[in-house]
Amino acid sequence: MVSLGWSQASRLSNVSDDQIDQLSPEPRYLQLAAILRAQIERGELQSGNALPSQATMVQRYGVARMTASRAVRLLVDEGLVVIVPGMGAFVARR
Repeated sequence: MVSLGWSQASRLSNVSDDQIDQLSPEPRYLQLAAILRAQIERGELQSGNALPSQATMVQRYGVARMTASRAVRLLVDEGLVVIVPGMGAFVARR
């Protein structure tokens, strides 16, 4: 049996819970982008669906508005998300 350190076990459990690991050295915006990316890949967020608003991400994941914005911008740069001015961020059509 392999024994995991506390931080490794914590990180593994947070992956399935879609939660930000506040103690992780990985920046929070990268963690949030990974959560949103996984939701897109699992089909929870489908092409054309709106992403949660920044206010919702702030409340749900306990991050700053700038962190939510940076995570969405990363997904835009990856081509997974598009921003429609005045409407919000949406999963890009594939």
